[in-house]
Amino acid sequence: MVIKVFLASSSGSTAIKKKQQDVVGFLEALKVDYTELDIACNEDNRLWMRQNVPKDKKPANGIPLPPQIFNEDSYCGDYETFFDAKEDNSVFAFLGLPPPPGSKQAREGEEEDEEQEEEEAEAQEEEEAE
Repeated sequence: MVIKVFLASSSGSTAIKKKQQDVVGFLEALKVDYTELDIACNEDNRLWMRQNVPKDKKPANGIPLPPQIFNEDSYCGDYETFFDAKEDNSVFAFLGLPPPPGSKQAREGEEEDEEQEEEEAEAQEEEEAE
């Protein structure tokens, strides 16, 4: 699975540049493999991004601005949804990736799995007792 981040290398907007830097910097800090796809220099990238952002996620003018984030061909979100996931400490879920081993999310998932296994074992014991 490759995370694709659609960026504009020659954006005149400082707000867009800051958002792009925030996304890329955070992915690098988390050691997430990602690919930057430039929509300013590559028309194919721009067309692909615009066609694959879901209609209900496009702004009122219909043209999504970078950064836009995908997991392969699956749309993850834009900067706002990325920022929300970052604030909620759920970036890996946002990206559709498993949490890294040893992380808080991974431990929580392991605890939930253990609880479910215990419940299933108890239910099976009860069935056998009947």
